[in-house]
Amino acid sequence: MNFFHPRKGRCSMEEMIAEIQSYIGQDKKAEYKVVIGTDSQTRERETLFVTAIIIQRIGKGAIFFYMKKSHRAMRDLRYRIYRETEYSLQCVELLKKNGFFDFSVNIPMEIHLDVGQQGETRKLIQEVVGWVTSVGYTAKIKPESYAASAVADRFTK
Repeated sequence: MNFFHPRKGRCSMEEMIAEIQSYIGQDKKAEYKVVIGTDSQTRERETLFVTAIIIQRIGKGAIFFYMKKSHRAMRDLRYRIYRETEYSLQCVELLKKNGFFDFSVNIPMEIHLDVGQQGETRKLIQEVVGWVTSVGYTAKIKPESYAASAVADRFTK
């Protein structure tokens, strides 16, 4: 699985986790938050999904990584939003499996969903928020879901 750092480029899971550990180690007294969100963009032949992993040093900046997956074009909005949610949750599991939370157990985590009260996605809010909260995570929707609607979105273009 390849991750990308906006300045350093491609990196492995191990390199990403080491980079995050180093970032947290630079200011151990700061408060941190892990934020994960996925956005997608459908083109003629494919749908590109981008999942962003943000480590926010509350009030003092953040670092982030992202990964991309591509599928044949998905035209159904509900299916795409479900897939975005699934990819965000899979990312959490992948991080867990690779020891990410061994060093960051007390860091709160949010899943950012690319749904909001405006537009067609409003019909899906209850479903995807319910899914995320039922597996034990905090869910955020637009306008608070910046990991999906701003960071991941930037890399789907």
